[in-house]
Amino acid sequence: MPVKMRLQRFGKKGAPFYHIVIADGRAPRDGKFIEKIGTYNPTKVPAEINLDFDAALQWLHNGAQPSDTVRAILSYKGVLYKKHLQGGVKKGAFTEEEAEKRFNAWMKDKENRIDAQSQGIVTKNAEDKAARFEAETKVREERAAELAKKKMAEVEAKVEAVAEAETEEEVVTEETAEAPEAAEEETKSEE
Repeated sequence: MPVKMRLQRFGKKGAPFYHIVIADGRAPRDGKFIEKIGTYNPTKVPAEINLDFDAALQWLHNGAQPSDTVRAILSYKGVLYKKHLQGGVKKGAFTEEEAEKRFNAWMKDKENRIDAQSQGIVTKNAEDKAARFEAETKVREERAAELAKKKMAEVEAKVEAVAEAETEEEVVTEETAEAPEAAEEETKSEE
């Protein structure tokens, strides 16, 4: 009976959530399992992984075969490295204390890299947000300038129309003022 370490899917469509389980290799994906050793939530950034470290290590020593995704999770959490170091202790390459020292140094280094990466993501997101805000502000100012220019053109057109109307009135009033004088002159010439 081959024993597998694999993911068992939960969650709704488009929002997966997985349990990391130990199951018979012949059992269906979401069917019976022997033991649940953790959870994996890929929808969060960074992905949320809860794992019973000791149970996973024990099952690896007992011969359970992880699926590709579970192997990546175990590697990320350090279970595979711990198994590798324990193999070195069994062979006599170094002592148990040396193995623990190496594992703790590796874990500290990994935590520092993860923190740096998450800080980098946070700062990048903040910079992207600031850049988007600046671009939106620039577009908004350009639109406001275009609108002001358009309104100014409309006002100038109205002023020109009013000025033209005034000049036409002046011309009409001059013509009407000249018209009575011309009529008087015509009447005098007729006499």
